[in-house]
Amino acid sequence: MAYANPDSLVSTEWLAAHLSDPGIRVVDGSFTMPGVTPTAREDYDQRHIPGAPFFDIDEIADRKSSLPHMLPKPEEFAAHMSRLGIGDGHRVVAYDATGWSMAACRVWWMLRVFGHDDVAVLAGGLARWMAERRPVTGEMPRPTPARFTPRFRPELVRDMAAVRRTIGTDREQIVDARAQGRFEGTMPELRPGLRSGHIPGSRSLPYDQLADPATKFPLPADALEQRFRAAGLSPDRPIIASCGSGVSACALAFGLHLIGWPEAAVYDGSWTEWGAPGDTPVETGPAS
Repeated sequence: MAYANPDSLVSTEWLAAHLSDPGIRVVDGSFTMPGVTPTAREDYDQRHIPGAPFFDIDEIADRKSSLPHMLPKPEEFAAHMSRLGIGDGHRVVAYDATGWSMAACRVWWMLRVFGHDDVAVLAGGLARWMAERRPVTGEMPRPTPARFTPRFRPELVRDMAAVRRTIGTDREQIVDARAQGRFEGTMPELRPGLRSGHIPGSRSLPYDQLADPATKFPLPADALEQRFRAAGLSPDRPIIASCGSGVSACALAFGLHLIGWPEAAVYDGSWTEWGAPGDTPVETGPAS
């Protein structure tokens, strides 16, 4: 069984051969949790793929929101893309430092939310690139500003109100990318002050279960489909992906896209919003 959308994943060999193509734009979307050092930006400043600007998901965000890295307004996103040299007609390749690229998948999702579908994720990320002794640099790129036309696709995003409406119905399926212990409420949350547990009726599928632990490549298509079905999901109803703060959920959305299931929406606020003190319902224990 082959991937339904194989062009959304590119190899290091392919990127090395096309790195200087005028229509290709490479971006480093690496991300680290608050308090982790060195930060993703500090790592980027030391080494990145030549020509790749830093796609800072904390900066390319709604800076007025109290929640981390929420989607910005379309015109704000377009301004950021212009600054990074990404315009209409460019093929974008996103990578991050971790191998199984949950942050690169966030870049992939954000571009598609704003109507730019010609975007792919680098298989193995920077770790694979460096393991193959391909070139890296600390030199800062100077992208030529480009014209980016945003075309917002609301069907790829869910907010808290939409998630509330779907609880207790059969209209949509919710899948959570956090670790099993966080889902069940047996492990503490990474951000202080959040309740433990999960959205009622949601399913658990930690994002790292979609990748080969040795290579950090996404699993083959048949294995991906088996993981989604084993989590209790099916392609006959819309899927909402959630996680801690809207990053690793994008890895689930990317995996579903690879195998050709209907496009998943991402709950952008995710557990940082839902699990905050308040009246949102919370369940603990295994998925029911």
